[in-house]
Amino acid sequence: MTVTSLLLLFLLALALALAAGAASGMKIGAEALGKELAAMMGAFFGPTAVLPAAVVGLAILYFTR
Repeated sequence: MTVTSLLLLFLLALALALAAGAASGMKIGAEALGKELAAMMGAFFGPTAVLPAAVVGLAILYFTR
């Protein structure tokens, strides 16, 4: 696995984390906060759960090749 593919996979994980965070934020907090603010907060907090796992997974893939 090359460094370029690792970077692309990391960016894909980031994009999917942003989208999933925005979707779940809208589902959970749309009534209380409004759709736009809930989506923005979800997109902000979504990657905090995904990115550490993505970094560890990519590191394992890189060092076990």
